[in-house]
Amino acid sequence: MPNAVTPERLMQVGWGYAPPLILEAAVRTGVFDAISRGAHSLQELQSATGTAPRGLAPLLNALVGLGFLLKDKGGKYTLGAEADAFLVRDRPGYHGDFFHHVSTQLLPSWLHLTEAVRTGSPPRAVNRENQGTPFFSAFVETLAAINGPAARTLAAHLNLSGHSGTIRVLDLAAGSGIWSIALAESAPQAQVTAVDWEGVLPTTRKVVAKHGLSERYRFVAGDLADVPFGAGYQVAVLGHILHSEGEARSRMLLRRTFEALAPGGVVAIAEFLVNRERTGPPQGLVFALNMLLHSESGNTFAFEEIAGWLIEVGFTDTRTVDAPAPSPLILANKPA
Repeated sequence: MPNAVTPERLMQVGWGYAPPLILEAAVRTGVFDAISRGAHSLQELQSATGTAPRGLAPLLNALVGLGFLLKDKGGKYTLGAEADAFLVRDRPGYHGDFFHHVSTQLLPSWLHLTEAVRTGSPPRAVNRENQGTPFFSAFVETLAAINGPAARTLAAHLNLSGHSGTIRVLDLAAGSGIWSIALAESAPQAQVTAVDWEGVLPTTRKVVAKHGLSERYRFVAGDLADVPFGAGYQVAVLGHILHSEGEARSRMLLRRTFEALAPGGVVAIAEFLVNRERTGPPQGLVFALNMLLHSESGNTFAFEEIAGWLIEVGFTDTRTVDAPAPSPLILANKPA
C-alpha cells in the first residue's frame, strides 16, 4: 500500500520564511563571529553578543536544528561547516551581509505577491533608475562575495593573461564590478569600462578601489538602452542583468553588446536559468516571482531562449561553462 499523503511538507513550506530571518538575526547579533572567536556556552555568547538569554537560547537551538550550529552534550555551541565557511565576517567567502537585506529589501515586496499575481504589476519596480538606485546601491556590494567564485571561474576559463596586447573589457550593469574585477586581476593588460546608473557607480568605484584597480577602470553612467558603450571590446560581461530587463530589453541589450564587441570578441552572461519546460530548477522558478515583484517585465529564462537571442543578433558558438553559481554561465562569440 502506498504511503499516505501527509501535510508535513506544507507545514515546512508554511514556516519557510523563518530560516532566512533566523540567519539574519544571528548575523546581525554577531553569533557566528563570537563562536569563531571562542565563545561557546550560552553565557559566553550572551556576553559577547549583548543579547538576552531568553532571546538567544532559542535562536541558537534553531540554528542547531537547521544545521548551521552544532551543540555538544555539555551545551556548548560550535560552527557547522556552512556557517564556518560563509557566515563568519572575516572569512573570504563571507555571505552574511546578504541576510541583512532579507527583511528590509526583499520580504516587503513578497508580502504583496497575491496582488502582483492578480495585476501582473510589481509593488516596487527596481529595474528603473529612480527606484532602483537606492535599492541596488545598498545591495550590490553584498553580491560581490556571492558572485566572486563564479567570476573567478570565468576569468580562469577565458585566460586573458595568455593574450598579447591590451584586453578591453565591457562590464554592463556593473554593480559591485566583481565580474570585471576578476578578469582584471587575472590579466594585468585588461582595461575595463564599467557601465551602470550614476547612483550605483560610487559603490562600483569603492569596490574597484578596494581591489587596487581604479587606474584600469573607466566609469560610464547611464541607462543600458541608450548610454554609449564604445566599441572594440574583446570581452563583454552581463552579470545577472537580463532577468530584470525582460525579453524585449534583453534582446536590445544583446544587440548593443554585439555592436560594441570587436570581431572575435566574447560575451559572458550570468543568469538564474530555468529549463525549457519551466519545471525546474526551483531557484530559477522562484526567482521569476522575485522579478514579478521587483520589475516591470523581468523574468527568468532558459539557456535555449538566451542562445536564440544571441544567434539572432549575430553571435555564434553559444555554450555554457559550469561555475559555482545557481546556473552555468553562458558564453558566445562575435565572428572574427
